Amino acid sequence: MVKLRKNSAYQSLERPYTRISKFSAQNYVRGGFPHLKISRFEMGDPRKKFDITLFLTSTRAMNFRHNCLESARMTSNRVLEKGLGNNFFMKLRVYPFHVLRENPMATGAGADRMSQGMSQSFGKPVGVAARVDVGQPLFELRVMKEHLAVGREALERAAKKLPCACKVVVR
Repeated sequence: MVKLRKNSAYQSLERPYTRISKFSAQNYVRGGFPHLKISRFEMGDPRKKFDITLFLTSTRAMNFRHNCLESARMTSNRVLEKGLGNNFFMKLRVYPFHVLRENPMATGAGADRMSQGMSQSFGKPVGVAARVDVGQPLFELRVMKEHLAVGREALERAAKKLPCACKVVVR
C-alpha cells in the first residue's frame, strides 16, 4: 500500500488539475477515476418530516479528500444511531469530483533510468477531493426539536475529522 501524502500537499484551491493538450481529445486525466471511499451519501429515514435542519459548514475554501469525508460521516452516523436509532436523516452534500495526482519520484542509484524526472510530469491519480467554498454546507442533518443536542454533538464530532474548522448552523 502506498503511503498517503499529507493533506497540505493538496488542500489549496488554486486551479483544477487538468491536462491541457493542443489536441482537444487528449484533455483528460489519464488512469481513470480512483476508487471512492465514501460508501453512502444518505443515512437515516428520508421520508419522515423533521422539525430542525442542521448544517455543518466550512469556514475555509479548500479541498476535502474523500477519506476525511468518509471518516466524518462514519463518526457522526455512529453517534446518531446510538442516540436516536433511525429518527434522523443525514446527507453528505458535497461530492469529490476533483482527481488528485502524484508524480512519484524515485531516489537512489539508477533512479535516473527509471523515471523521467519532471518532464511529462502530469502524474497518476491517487485519490479524489471535493472542492469546497467558504460557508458551503458539507453535511445536512434533519432531526426533531427534542434531539437537537444529539444532532449538534454528532456534527461537532464530524468537524473534528475534517482538515479545517467547521461550524454548525441551525435552521
